[in-house]
Parts: sequence; structure tokens; C-alpha cells
Amino acid sequence: MKAVIQAGGKGARLRPYTLILPKPLMPVGDLPVIETLLKWLRRNGVSETCVTVGYLGHLIRALCGDGSQWDMKIRYSEEPEPLGTVGALNLLRDHLDETFLMLNGDLITDIDLGAFTAFHKEKKSMVTVAVTTKEVKVDLGVLEASDSVVTGFREKPSLKFKVSMGVYCMEPEVLGLIPRGVPFGFDDLMHVMLGKKIPVHVYEHEGMWMDIGRPEDFIKAQEYVNQNGTILGV
Repeated sequence: MKAVIQAGGKGARLRPYTLILPKPLMPVGDLPVIETLLKWLRRNGVSETCVTVGYLGHLIRALCGDGSQWDMKIRYSEEPEPLGTVGALNLLRDHLDETFLMLNGDLITDIDLGAFTAFHKEKKSMVTVAVTTKEVKVDLGVLEASDSVVTGFREKPSLKFKVSMGVYCMEPEVLGLIPRGVPFGFDDLMHVMLGKKIPVHVYEHEGMWMDIGRPEDFIKAQEYVNQNGTILGV
């Protein structure tokens, strides 16, 4: 199966570090996160990957090369301008001719890709989104009201949400929903598919997931490597 790694973002949340390095090159232990991701993909049977680059993309090219060092074929797609998470797929229309994976270039997860893709095919879905449960703590008292009268109160509650992990399985038909030449994010795609009543399936993952673009997860990843010596077996 082919994979697309989105690596064109500016990583604003990790500034000032990302003024020098693109986010996918931020180190986790001794390795840049994109190298950990590529090695993990190769071990899980992905031998052909396209990396979409933009901001400081020449540094990503210099590190990853053609992928031969990992027995992988890597090609690159350069965004002439930011096209959004999904809009960048337009540049790959001729390449994406079968079921493919799309992943953010700054994540670490131990999701079972075999089970994920099997679920996608079983559901005959155009798009399947890997999700995990995220707990958000509200440090305020939360009131519920109706007609200006309090009907409920919770002090500093914790709320749980299903959130996208930045891991997707897609069919080539999804490209027909993406407009050319304009920024188009995953949120835009969801609104279009919901509006057209096209089913979008979710695959729930309960294991490891870290978004290195978030400072708290970046720190967590360093702590994990310090304690375990490795991450994802890489």
C-alpha cells in the first residue's frame, strides 16, 4: 500500500525551534520524527511513500533522499503555496490510483496498520479516520441553563472527545471531492462528505498516539525514549 506523509507545515506551536528545522525533523531521542515514522511504515509493509513538502522542504529531502537506505521508494510533492491537509493530494492525482494511507508527518503511534486497513476495506469506506479518546479538563465551573435558569452545575469537569489522530485510509475517489488550486483542509473534506451524505468511518485506537507538533506531546515523547531507550521499536 502507498502512503502519503504530510510534511509541509510550519510548526508554529513549536517555535522558535521550527524557525530552524521543519516540524518533521524535530528529534525524538536520536532520530527525527519523520525518520521514525518512515522506518515504522516500512516495517509495516509500506514500501512506497510520497512526502508533501513546503516549508524548509529541502532539509527533509536531504535527510530522507530516495528512501533506498530503508528499502523504500520515496518521492516528493512540492506545494507552490500552502494547500491544506487534503488539498495537497491534488498534486498526486496520477500517483494515487489505489487505496492509500495519509499520515501527518509529525506523529508517533503504534496503531495496527493491518487491522486499520482491513477495517477500511470491510466497511467499503471512501475515507476512514483513525481516532483516539482525548480528555479535556475545564478549569472552571460549568453551568447548564434553560430560559435563564440554572439546570445543572459541574465544577471543573473533564470532557472526553473522539479526536482525529492524523492517520487516514482513503480511496482514490476522494480526489473528486477536492477542488484544485485552493487550500482545502481535512475539516473542509468532512463538511463536504457530510453534506453529500457520504459515510465516513472511524477506527478507534486505544494505544500510543503523540502529536509532536504539540509541545506537551513533544516533551512526553522525549520522556518515553529516555525511559525505554526506543520508540516504536526504532
